Amino acid sequence: QVQLVESGGGLVQAGGSLRLSCAASGRTVSRYSMAWFRQAPGKEREFGAAISWTTSNTYYTDSVKGRFTMSRDNAKNTVYLQMNSLKPEDTAVYYCAATGAAWGAINPLTASRQYDYWGQGTQVTVSS
Repeated sequence: QVQLVESGGGLVQAGGSLRLSCAASGRTVSRYSMAWFRQAPGKEREFGAAISWTTSNTYYTDSVKGRFTMSRDNAKNTVYLQMNSLKPEDTAVYYCAATGAAWGAINPLTASRQYDYWGQGTQVTVSS
């Protein structure tokens, strides 16, 4: 079992930045592939970014590529999502997720059903 707690959300103006954190407990995050998903009001949860535990490869959905950066600090058992150049359409609840499955340079894990553990979410609101 692993418990995930997100933090760092808030209200920011368009063009601004936020850094989300996801602190894991129960198991070391270095043994888990991690991901960030987000869900906007009235919409389905969608994939945002993922990092593999075996290679630390990262993968991003097209809408955030070049603006968001996912990283991990295994010593702190924490993963991060640095979000720059935020847009109003980035407004959503952001969720951290973990799975014991691994992926390499191809076939990143982007479906929510592929993840076993979820945090409670943190709200990100981007004003125009």
